[in-house]
Amino acid sequence: MFLFLASLLGGALNALAGGGSFIALPALLYAGVPAVAANATNTFALWPAAVSGAWAYRREIVAARSWLVTLGIISLVGGLVGGLLLIRTSNSAFLRLLPWLMLIAAATFTFAGSILGRFGGPGRHLSVAGILLQLIIAIYGGYFGGGMGIMTLAALSIAGMTDIHQMNGVKLVLAVLINGASLVEFLIGGVVVWRPAVVMAAGSVIGGYTAASIARTLDQRNVNAFIVVVAWVLTIYFFLR
Repeated sequence: MFLFLASLLGGALNALAGGGSFIALPALLYAGVPAVAANATNTFALWPAAVSGAWAYRREIVAARSWLVTLGIISLVGGLVGGLLLIRTSNSAFLRLLPWLMLIAAATFTFAGSILGRFGGPGRHLSVAGILLQLIIAIYGGYFGGGMGIMTLAALSIAGMTDIHQMNGVKLVLAVLINGASLVEFLIGGVVVWRPAVVMAAGSVIGGYTAASIARTLDQRNVNAFIVVVAWVLTIYFFLR
């Protein structure tokens, strides 16, 4: 029940603003899953939430389909590279990296407004900077994934997209591709722990679809504030443990 509730909340947060890994990954570590396997299992568990959330945004996604071919290919390649890097990382090395990965994700999420405001542009076509940034984000997302959602929104803003609902829809599709590609590596490498993965996948689907369906009725500032607090508390915890 603990892992189901963690994935329910994680899936909802990912659909609303991102940051679901701040809940789901520590829950898996607390449950005793080894670090690399916990990260891979977290990816598997939250992946269906991205799928269900993307379905809820299907009208916005269709309107932005011209962006998806190039960014989709880049995201698949980056996700494969990131997943391969993870399964070649030892548990001890990943635990040493984890506080720094959490710090990057927490800082990115905290200063999301400044990032989007600084780099946002009115263009209507993909820029080279946006494409390259999305490749870097895809590799990062395939390896870890915390904070990937807001990083993707920043990349889409740099690329020239301006409609936030279309950006959220595209963000979820790219997350499906990035995490789906990395999952191929995780499944081949046998690092997914199946019992918690299945339980958490069910929770993330419910949370992701429900949250995406009601996203426009919620004050995202309150959601963002909650994620920021959780992110920094957990980041400090992992530095001190």
